[in-house]
Amino acid sequence: MNWLILFAAGVLEVCWAVGLKYSDGFTKLWPSVFTVVSLTASFILLGLALKSLPVGTAYAIWVGIGALGTAVMGILLFDESSDVVKLVSLGLICAGIVGLKVSQA
Repeated sequence: MNWLILFAAGVLEVCWAVGLKYSDGFTKLWPSVFTVVSLTASFILLGLALKSLPVGTAYAIWVGIGALGTAVMGILLFDESSDVVKLVSLGLICAGIVGLKVSQA
């Protein structure tokens, strides 16, 4: 169950990171509210997951999910580059997340 909580925390990290872009420096009310709520929920869920998961592994996976998801959303929503080097690098992050999870199974 704690792995699912950690995954949800990572997804919420993507939400608040993308929300930062939409909030335009916290000048737009509703995107700013969404960002703060997502950030708070992400931290709470990470804290709950850390009750039973190793801190180094859980934090690395949380950050990895956030980085991978935010980069993908940047490509999809903001027309950021998707060159081969970037995609391979994102694949390596994904492999690292899987490797960390498998090592804790």
